[in-house]
Amino acid sequence: MIRLSLTLAALALCNAVLAMLIPWYVVTRMGVGIETDAFFASGALSQLIFLVASFSLTQVIVPLLATEDEKTFQRDAWGLFLAISGVFVLLSAGLFVTAPYWVSLIVPGFSAEALRLTVMLSRIQLLGMIGNALVAVLWSVYYARQRFLWAEVSSVLANVVALVFLYWTLARYGIVAAAWATVLNLGLKVGLLMPILGRWQKPNWNSYAIKEAWRRIKPFVLGQTYAKSEPLIDRFLTSLTTAGNLSLLYFGQQIYSAINLVIVKAVSTPTVPRLAIAAKNRDWRSFRHVYRERLIWILVIAITSSSVLFFIGEPVLRLMIGHGGISTQNVHMLWWIMVALAGLLIGGTAGQVISTAFYAIGDTRTPTMLFIGTYTVYIPLKILVFLRYGVIGIAVATSVHMTVNFLVQLVVLERAITRNRTSTVELAV
Repeated sequence: MIRLSLTLAALALCNAVLAMLIPWYVVTRMGVGIETDAFFASGALSQLIFLVASFSLTQVIVPLLATEDEKTFQRDAWGLFLAISGVFVLLSAGLFVTAPYWVSLIVPGFSAEALRLTVMLSRIQLLGMIGNALVAVLWSVYYARQRFLWAEVSSVLANVVALVFLYWTLARYGIVAAAWATVLNLGLKVGLLMPILGRWQKPNWNSYAIKEAWRRIKPFVLGQTYAKSEPLIDRFLTSLTTAGNLSLLYFGQQIYSAINLVIVKAVSTPTVPRLAIAAKNRDWRSFRHVYRERLIWILVIAITSSSVLFFIGEPVLRLMIGHGGISTQNVHMLWWIMVALAGLLIGGTAGQVISTAFYAIGDTRTPTMLFIGTYTVYIPLKILVFLRYGVIGIAVATSVHMTVNFLVQLVVLERAITRNRTSTVELAV
């Protein structure tokens, strides 16, 4: 398990660096301004879909498929893949037609020129929205069979090709090339991951896995969509500020998202099948041991990373992006944004371990409702802080919310495990 975690950490780190190179190349070549703001705003809806799909589908599908035999596994994998494909193709078609309306709601502070560009880029990135959902399903299928390596290696290959495409096309076609690079990246990932489905099998739409997945996802998707809507709110608020602030906040969030992805995939993801099996066997002592062990690892890594950022983050950022179209003031502002966002890394990664434990039990409702509760209180406070302190206020509010949500979930999970252990002992007696 340690060797697997280290290998996954290396691959996830490679993926995170490659994924960050795309926005890095865009901002260093073009600077931060109207075009980059439009590009990053155009991906807001796709990002929301990715967060909802990757988080909800993975946590629901993996525990269901992890205990199936090979024949049933392939049949249900095809069924889930086709069902999600149909849903997101129809959704993207509707959003394509109505793009001018919902884009104007997301970024009301944009000029007419910036708004037109954002609509065009958003329509391109709707293809990426479909890809995001399908990648989430295919990742789940790989994770259910504990085949973690190819899921990461395929992402490395797709990221490399997308980056080369961007390098050759950005100067000629401008910011539009960045949108198509994103679509190419996701299309390649889907193609490389498809072999896990095996030979075509006609889905059984009445199978236990599909019906149970639908049962678990139904109360989950609407709640997760609401809970993961923060990128839309951030784009809304930052569109009302100076041009370039939206790009800087997005870039800072993406750096943390990349670090979060590395930590979670290396430390948390490999435990999902183990937690699901322990929960099914009602082995709550092992369940608690596994999740606590991973939680401690993640907290140590996240706190250490945040401390390094505080002490040497600005000179590192200056080396990373402090050239081309990026000014010294841009770098300094980005560093302050990332310092203020430190709680996003610590609370976000730790909270994901807790959520994973809930999902392994088959409880998708509790973590979702807890997050919705804290999120509902947090949004108006975030707006008030933004009106007083601007972009830095958004970052601080985000950190506080993620930390509070993690602590609340931790208390509720510990109580749930204690109740389950007591029930198991009573049944045994």
